[in-house]
Amino acid sequence: MASFAIKVTRLALKCVSAFSPEKAGRLAFRLFSITPSRKPKTGKEKAALAAAAPVMARARPVTLSFAGGWVMAKHFEARIDGGAVRRVLLVHGWGSRSDYLAAMIDGLTAGGADVVTLDWPGHGASPGRTLTMPAAVRAIDAAWRQFGGFDVAVGHSFGGASLACAAGGVVDDVPSHVAGKMVLIGAPSEMTWLFKGFGKYLRLSAKAQAALEDMVVQLSGRRLEAFDAARIAGTLPSPVLVIHAEDDKEVSADHARRYAAAGGHIQLEWANGLGHRRIVSAVPVIARINAFIHEDAQARRKAA
Repeated sequence: MASFAIKVTRLALKCVSAFSPEKAGRLAFRLFSITPSRKPKTGKEKAALAAAAPVMARARPVTLSFAGGWVMAKHFEARIDGGAVRRVLLVHGWGSRSDYLAAMIDGLTAGGADVVTLDWPGHGASPGRTLTMPAAVRAIDAAWRQFGGFDVAVGHSFGGASLACAAGGVVDDVPSHVAGKMVLIGAPSEMTWLFKGFGKYLRLSAKAQAALEDMVVQLSGRRLEAFDAARIAGTLPSPVLVIHAEDDKEVSADHARRYAAAGGHIQLEWANGLGHRRIVSAVPVIARINAFIHEDAQARRKAA
């Protein structure tokens, strides 16, 4: 059953839509873009932040500016000497923050990678209360310009879809940025389902729904359909590793299957039993990503 607040929101949007569907759509987009509270809600989240503190203390903070705002990046140096160091861009999902990726940061730096993380707008140490996909693409562009590119891009959930969209150049005034390899963990394969589902949840009229989706055009110069991460991944020249749990209750496993069907260069590996959030801290998942990152160097060593 819908909460009282949702019922009021639906009624308000219905009233606004009666005289201006365009305004109702804009208001709905604003609601769609509001980010969750940064404060940990449960004891488990507080404990996770406390456990992450020693890892996060190793970071060098970097402020990245882009059109419309700025985000906080954190640079973690590789913890082993010798060998070819890979530079990795690691991004979190909606409602998360870099701290919740501490286990992966620790594992990747121990494996020989320099890791750069971003806190999206409205998340972690970055300012704001809203986040859109075009803003995420602009933040990725800022990281690319600051660090001179990345060998591997790794993203969880919204972060994975954002990396794919950045590689596809879906924001008109931002160049595409394609890493040598990409890892997508529990990532949605396209944005249309989110917008359609949100509009249905708020019971928007057809005209208000069209206005909601038109906000994407205003912010990026592209229609919503262009933000198809699976289609983009299928066109990339780089190897892509998709890791997903069939028991993921937030992003259906069908999204992983859609990625896998997009091209032969896309590997799909199931991490069943890990759901949507525990997957980023799981030792086998981190080990698989490390192997994927360094497999070229390992093959060269075996051949020598």
